[in-house]
This record gives sequence, structure tokens and C-alpha cells, in this order.
Amino acid sequence: MLEKKSQESKKLFWQKAKPIIKEYGESLLIAFVLAMVIRAFVVQAFKIPTGSMKPTFMEGDRILVSKFIYKFKYPERGDVIVFKYPEDPKLAFIKRLIGKSGDTLVIKNGRILIDGKESTVKEVNANFYYNRGEYGGIDQEMKVPEEAFYTLGDNSANSRDSRYWGFVPKKNLIGKAILIYWPPNRVRLVE
Repeated sequence: MLEKKSQESKKLFWQKAKPIIKEYGESLLIAFVLAMVIRAFVVQAFKIPTGSMKPTFMEGDRILVSKFIYKFKYPERGDVIVFKYPEDPKLAFIKRLIGKSGDTLVIKNGRILIDGKESTVKEVNANFYYNRGEYGGIDQEMKVPEEAFYTLGDNSANSRDSRYWGFVPKKNLIGKAILIYWPPNRVRLVE
């Protein structure tokens, strides 16, 4: 008799629990699918591992990157972009876009000359750029190929960037940095 009551109470428990489990399971599945879609197509979080973009980003900053913005507009000079590193596409790099397809660039006295004229983009002019690497020598003109970009770290003295490994193919573009969300004292939109 006691065993029969125990079986009935288990049956009653599962009859009540099944709709609740189903509801939570469906909600969790929908949340997971939405998170994957958002991460794949809309926005993705990244952590800044080095000081190559100081003072814009500090080591440990966590940022959000818009992955869809460049579906609607072409990247602008001065944008902070995230891309697959040309020498190892498994790695994501973050740098400032300096040159676009067709530009002829020269780094001269710490300034960027584009097609013979000093850059007018304030985010680009805020930094001093050192002549270094195979693609950034003194008075070396670099023509940015079609469907490619030239990128530099804001902390030019401590950045491995286009000066060393060349141009970023447009197909490697992941998105545009839009927000520092961590740590709390550094929360802000990215210029």
C-alpha cells in the first residue's frame, strides 16, 4: 500500500513537473539560439590582451564589436577595427584603420601622409607613428591594394601592425569597436 502511494506521488510529481521543465527548457533553448545568432551576426565581446592600442584601450579592457555595421557602410579612416590577423586567421587583432583601398601612405615625422597630404582625421592625428618594419620605413610610400586596409596601433612604439605584416584583406574584417563595457570606470563609447 505504501509503495502504491509512493508510485502515485511520483507520477503526480512528474505530471506537474513536465510542463515546467518543458517551459524552462524551451526558454533556455531560445535564449541559447538567440545568443549564438547575436554573436555570429550582430555584436561580439572581446578582451584587449596587450597595450598596443593605449591610450584608447588598456590591457584587460572588455569591448563590444559591431559585426553588422560594415554590411551597411564602408569602413572609415580612423575607425578602430577588429579583424582576423593576416598571418594567423585564428587570431583576432584590433587596430586603427589608417589607409583604405587605393590610398598611398607615408609615415613622416610621426605623422600620416595620405596621397601626399597630412591626415585630417583627429583620431589618426592624436598619435605619433614610428617608422618601423617592412611596410613602414622612413619615406617609404605604401599603396594600399584593392579590397585591403592599412592599420596601426595607437601605441605605435609597442604595436605589431601593418608596418610589419602588410595589409589587412577586407574579407578578414570582423567589425568595428563600439563600446568599452569593462572595467566600470572605463565604460564609454569608442570614438
